[in-house]
Amino acid sequence: MVKNYYKEYSVNLNRDMEFNVYGYAGQPILVFPAQNGRFFDFENFGMLDNVMDLIDGGKIQLFCCDSIDSESWSNENGEPRYRICRQEAWFNYIVDELVPRIYNISQSDKRIITTGCSMGGTHAVNFMFRRPDIFGGVISLSGYFDSDIFFGGYCDDLVYANSPIKFLQGMNYDHPFVDMYRKCKIILCCGQGAWEDEMLRSIYRMKELLKYKDIPAWIDIWGYDVNHDWNWWQIQFSYFIRSILD
Repeated sequence: MVKNYYKEYSVNLNRDMEFNVYGYAGQPILVFPAQNGRFFDFENFGMLDNVMDLIDGGKIQLFCCDSIDSESWSNENGEPRYRICRQEAWFNYIVDELVPRIYNISQSDKRIITTGCSMGGTHAVNFMFRRPDIFGGVISLSGYFDSDIFFGGYCDDLVYANSPIKFLQGMNYDHPFVDMYRKCKIILCCGQGAWEDEMLRSIYRMKELLKYKDIPAWIDIWGYDVNHDWNWWQIQFSYFIRSILD
């Protein structure tokens, strides 16, 4: 397997940011880490094992980025405006700095697919729905798509902009993004086992919103034995990535 490590300065975050690239060609996929996770977690938790044939065969190229969740979503004792401003700075880093690097490295003309598990699935959905001009699809595994469990009742312009349930609910049926969403490949998956209750509530609300706006999406609810954990995400990622390539 071809693997490359990068550490590059971000003007939006005023720090060095790290990312790993797995593979040499194929569909570019931006991988967000789980809550408070790091750019190497996708590899370390075995998420590459079931898709090694796709990586080595030049079908997919994974770009695993770093997060700053500890300063934003996870910083529950922090001042809310500061926290969401840190999230927005990270959003701008991904869109304005990392995405151009992905295209520079991949030399691909395909729109990027986002993916992630748990909070990574949250980010994957947020980025695709905020920028469907850049991101052409999403595979979200056990994501949560609102701000309430992180920010309580607090909501300002940036919290709204980073909460897919909120901004989709407020988006007009004839908004230009809605037609763009209809051309994207949208896969949201969640189990019904341990630690998935809040994620289930969130995914069902997303299903309602997408159906109301006639946005095609594959909403896949797995069994009661499917827990919020890496062993299931390994299986799900391999299953869905092969489907999205077809």
